[in-house]
Amino acid sequence: MTDTTIAASVLDKEQLRDLVADVLDLDVTEVTDEAHFVDDLDVDSLMALEITVRLEKEYGVKLQETELAAITSLRGTYELLDRKLRDAQ
Repeated sequence: MTDTTIAASVLDKEQLRDLVADVLDLDVTEVTDEAHFVDDLDVDSLMALEITVRLEKEYGVKLQETELAAITSLRGTYELLDRKLRDAQ
């Protein structure tokens, strides 16, 4: 399996949705693309940190403090990870 194949298969939006739902202890149907983590899903700073740690571990990326502002919804998180994985290739 090539790096391109790995990145394409690793960054599956439904797997990402499952990961976020697991961290937040929510049903996956509640983690919509547009649901704002803080306003809609009641994510606090500890939960946000846990999401970040799980993302770094699961996807093998290092998220910089300046990039964390993108992690406000599933869509923003997906776009950030997609960019990080593409840049790593």
